[in-house]
Amino acid sequence: MVQKLFGTDGIRGTANLSPMTAEVALKVGMAAGHLFSQDGQRHTVLIGKDTRLSGYMLESALVAGFIGMGMDVFLVGPMPTPAIAMLTRSLRADLGVMISASHNPFEDNGIKLLGSDGYKISQEAEAQIENFVSEEISEALVSSRGLGRAKRLDDAEGRYIEFAKNTFPKGVRLDGLKIVIDCAHGSAYKTAPTTLWELGADVIPIGVAPNGFNINHECGATNTDAMCETVVKEGAHIGIALDGDADRVIIADEKGNVIDGDQIMAIIAKSWKEQNRLQGAGIVGTVMSNLNLENYLQEIGLSFLRTQVGDKHVMHQMLVRGFNIGGEQSGHIILKDYNTTGDGLIAALEVLAVLVRSKRKTSEISHLFKPLPQLLRNVQFEGTTPLTENEVVQAVHEGEKLLGDRGRLLVRASGTESVIRVMVEGDDRKFITNLADKICEVIERVSDIRRNG
Repeated sequence: MVQKLFGTDGIRGTANLSPMTAEVALKVGMAAGHLFSQDGQRHTVLIGKDTRLSGYMLESALVAGFIGMGMDVFLVGPMPTPAIAMLTRSLRADLGVMISASHNPFEDNGIKLLGSDGYKISQEAEAQIENFVSEEISEALVSSRGLGRAKRLDDAEGRYIEFAKNTFPKGVRLDGLKIVIDCAHGSAYKTAPTTLWELGADVIPIGVAPNGFNINHECGATNTDAMCETVVKEGAHIGIALDGDADRVIIADEKGNVIDGDQIMAIIAKSWKEQNRLQGAGIVGTVMSNLNLENYLQEIGLSFLRTQVGDKHVMHQMLVRGFNIGGEQSGHIILKDYNTTGDGLIAALEVLAVLVRSKRKTSEISHLFKPLPQLLRNVQFEGTTPLTENEVVQAVHEGEKLLGDRGRLLVRASGTESVIRVMVEGDDRKFITNLADKICEVIERVSDIRRNG
C-alpha cells in the first residue's frame, strides 16, 4: 500500500520531494485516468494551476499520465480553483485537476481532483487512486492509436470572468468605487482585476506580478498588511485580498481594518435573509469560527452549524442540510447558488453588492458583531503528530478546565502543513494569551524531545 497521499485538501507537499514529484504526479495521472475511463469511451480532463514554478513540472507529468490512459486533456494555465470547478462543469469534462498548494509558500505544491460535477472527488475515489498508484497498472495503458490529445483552452479566462460577472446583480455596477485587489501573485492575477474593472470599478491591483517564487509572500489573504496599507494610502473604499488559488478572501474597510471570513459570512447571510434567498435558515461554519458569529446569527433568527476545519467538511454539511452559505474564518466562502467550492472573487462581489445597494461605507456594513478575543498559534513539528503524547493531552485537558464556560480551546493538527494549530477564545485576552503560550510551550518541548531522541 502506498503512503497516504490525500489529506484534507487533495495531495500536498514540498515540490520535488515525495509525494510532490514528477514521478508521483505521473502515477496519479495514470491512476486517476484509469479510474475515470474504464468504460471504453473517450474521456476528458481539465487541468489548471497557480503560479508556482513547480506547476510546470507537475502539469507535464499529469498530462503524460492522462494521455497514456487515453484521456483528452484541456490545459488552461494559471486559473483560480473555483474557475477550474466551473470550467469542469461547463465543458462537461469527466475530471478537473487543480495544481496548487493554496495559501502555502511557493516551495509547496498540491494536486486537487474534482469530479464532473465540480465537487471534490469522494474519499472512496481517493482511496482507489491511492491503490492504483501503488499497483502496477501499465497493462492498462492504451495503444499508440488510443493515446489522448492535449489542447490549450485559450478562452478560459474570459469564460470565468463572464461567469463571475453574472453572479453580480443585474443593473448594478461598481462605478465610483475605488477598490484595492491583492491577488497574492497567484492564479487570479488576471481574472480578478479584470472582472472588477469590467463592472466599472476604479481598480488598484497589487500582487499581480508572479515570478514563480513570490506567491503568497507577504501579500494576499494570509498577509493582509499590504492590502490594508494600500487602501489607506490610496483612499480606497474597500480592499480585497485573495490567496494563491483564489478560493479564500479577506476584506479591508476604508480605514484599513480587516474583515475576516466570519464577518463576510455574516454580511452575506444577513443580505440573503433579507432577500429571501437563504436556504436552510442558517449557515455552516467550522469549529474555528468566533463564538460571537454564532451569537449574532441567533439574534437575527439564523442557526449556525459547526463542522471540522476544511471546506470539504463545510460543503458536505451544506449538501446534507440544504444550506447555501458556508465557510471558514480563514476566508473560504462557499456560495452554493454559484459554485461548488470556495470562491474568493464571487464572495467579494456579494459584499460589494451590499455596499453599493446600501450607499454606506464599508466600515458601516461590515462589522456586524464584535468578535470574542481569539488567539491562533502554530507550532511546527516533524514526523508524526505530538498530540497523542501524554504531556500534551494533559496540558490540553487542564487548559479546558481552566477555561470552563468562559471560552473555547481547540488544538488540532493541520491537514495541509506539519503544524499544530492552537486556538484559544475567551473574554479575557491576557488570560487566553497565557493559556495559549503554556500549551504551545508543552507542544514545542515534546516535539524537541522526539526530534532529538
